[in-house]
Amino acid sequence: MLIETEATPNPATLKFLPGRVVMDAGTRDFASPEEAEASPLAAAIFGLGDVVGVFFGRDFVSVSIAPGAQWSDVKPDVLAILLDHFSAGMPLFAPGSAAGISVPADDAATDDDPADAEIVAQIRELIDTRVRPAVANDGGDIVYRGFREGKVFLQMQGACSGCPSSTATLKQGIEQLLKYYVPEVTEVRAV
Repeated sequence: MLIETEATPNPATLKFLPGRVVMDAGTRDFASPEEAEASPLAAAIFGLGDVVGVFFGRDFVSVSIAPGAQWSDVKPDVLAILLDHFSAGMPLFAPGSAAGISVPADDAATDDDPADAEIVAQIRELIDTRVRPAVANDGGDIVYRGFREGKVFLQMQGACSGCPSSTATLKQGIEQLLKYYVPEVTEVRAV
């Protein structure tokens, strides 16, 4: 099995492509070792010590390292963990009982004003069709979190979270796109 790696715009994050589906649907972002306990794979990667983020996309795993850590030290260990995991066909998530299941908040669960439903639908459509596919190519994701008084709130995940160029992407790319197609949008903010 060959696992390819790609650089991302965030120098602290590498994108690992195992050549197979990682997540059948959706994405999952782990920002701490405690969150990673839900996944044996994420927990093993966090166990390396220098890891500060793990993100599962459809066909990739993005890993972010701490400031001061070097990819030359961490990358071989991440590759070994991924190779062992996918070669053995291990589950991505730990089995749990109904009492242990935690469902992340649905991105539809916002406090959007019902009067803005048409605007919100346009914003979501643009994000899903134009923004998210491009961001996934860079090893991350952007999730809609709300629209209030002309402001769109988005959550950056994976390689996008903490990326030095994420502010430029947000303001010069996504904000301009949304303002162009949805005149009611006045600003885009990260949450």
